[in-house]
Formats: sequence, structure tokens, C-alpha cells
Amino acid sequence: MKLKILDIQGNDTDKRVEFHETIFFKKSYNHSLYLEIKRYLLAQRQGTHKSKERGELSGSTKKLHRQKGTGGSRKGNIKNPIFRGGGRVFGPKPRKYLIKLNKRTKNIVRKFLIEQKLVRNKILIIENLKLNAPKTKFFLKLLKSLQLENKKSLMIIGETNKNLYLSSRNLTNFKLLSVNELDCFSLIKFPYIIFSEDSVKKIYQFLSIH
Repeated sequence: MKLKILDIQGNDTDKRVEFHETIFFKKSYNHSLYLEIKRYLLAQRQGTHKSKERGELSGSTKKLHRQKGTGGSRKGNIKNPIFRGGGRVFGPKPRKYLIKLNKRTKNIVRKFLIEQKLVRNKILIIENLKLNAPKTKFFLKLLKSLQLENKKSLMIIGETNKNLYLSSRNLTNFKLLSVNELDCFSLIKFPYIIFSEDSVKKIYQFLSIH
């Protein structure tokens, strides 16, 4: 499979990138994909939720009434969970939601997702971008030339570039990541993927995993 390399006007540059069919899985990794997305979403949780139990509340510890003879149930003190303002039973406590997933499994999932984008012709490759100063209009013009103006798209560049990041961060349907920042959730969230020319070699390493 050969893909064209486009310039910033969306025109063909006569350069090609070839992906050999021998590197493709040609089978589904849906369960590994499920585990990786689950791991990513859990990692986004802060885990700082906390409620107070009866032992952590301030208040009187005096017994409300005698144990027997009142015709009512025993209640203990005012911090009993049955009262408004009382402690919560089995409430949430700060915890970490992180789960471990092997590095190889993560790379396999990334390869599987990129492969699916290739099969569906959702990948574009453009020449390397250079900006001397942040300029959002540059990306608006680029997306328009690539016919992705109103479509959700993800651009992957070889290395982190501050000017490119500042130029693109205000766009609603667009996200810019370097190869090292690439995650599976973004590959699923954005239907169209744009690779810069310098990122293709690094991406090819993911596709070469067996």
C-alpha cells in the first residue's frame, strides 16, 4: 500500500510512503483494545473523592436515649448514619484507579488502530511543518486545503514543537500530538489522522511489531 505525501496546499509532491502488507496483523485485537482504553480512562481519574464516616465527624458522643424501654430502636449518638449530617456508611475514600498493561500490548493496540485507519483510507501524510511564530490561521488554511475543515482530525508530528502546539490548541475539532504522546484513545476519538513526514519512520516502528 502506497500513500501520497502532500504539501501544505494539499497538492501531491510525487513522494510516496509504502506500507508492506506483511506487517499487518490481518486479525482483530478488540479485547486488547478494550483493556487499553479502560486503562487510559482509569488513569484520567484523580481518585480524590472522600466522605466522612461517623468516627471522623465532630459532634457529641452522648447516647440519645436509653437502650431499652422507649419503644424505639437503639440509635447511639447523633453521628449515626441514619440522621441528617451523620457519617456515611462505606463512603468513597482516596484511591488510585491505575491498572497495569504490558508495553507490548499497548504497542499492539496502537498498531491495530493505525492499521484500521489505513484500511479505511483515513490517513493523510504531509510535508514537515515549520512556523517561526504561533499562527492559528496557518492550521485553518491547512485543514481547508486537506478538506478536513469541519471534520475531527488528529495530527501527529515527529517531535514536540511549541509554535505548532500554540497555533492549534484553540481549534475545536483538531488535536496535535508528537509520536511520543500518541495514545490509543486519541486514535479512536479522531476519525482522520494526519502524519507529518518526519513522524512516519517512528510510526513505522509500531507497525513492525509482531
